[in-house]
Amino acid sequence: MKKFIIIVLSFMLLVPSFGSFFVYTSFKLNQDEISKTICVQRKMLFNSCNGRCELQKSLKKYADNEKKMQNNLKEKSEVVYIQNTITNEFKLVATIESKAKLFASLDAKPIAVSIATFRPPSYFI
Repeated sequence: MKKFIIIVLSFMLLVPSFGSFFVYTSFKLNQDEISKTICVQRKMLFNSCNGRCELQKSLKKYADNEKKMQNNLKEKSEVVYIQNTITNEFKLVATIESKAKLFASLDAKPIAVSIATFRPPSYFI
């Protein structure tokens, strides 16, 4: 299944590059009909065109269409890359200095000694 998907995606990527080839092959398949019905010089006795004028028109039309598509893609890609950034102006705020109140001073001798030591609960051990 993966190989089939890979082949289909590869074919889809390659189809646009063979566009003029498809135009030419469709012309060659229908050249007799084109030279008899559509060609501008079809009523002339010694017609050397054989519908090539229509081939040139269709190739030019394909090339113009391809240029138009490329221009559309360029416009879209330019729109994608434009980004409006919001600039925030940060102001520096002076730090507030506070004098920490010490509840225990280390200047005096200890008043009492604690005999009990901390023991964690047994379910953590």
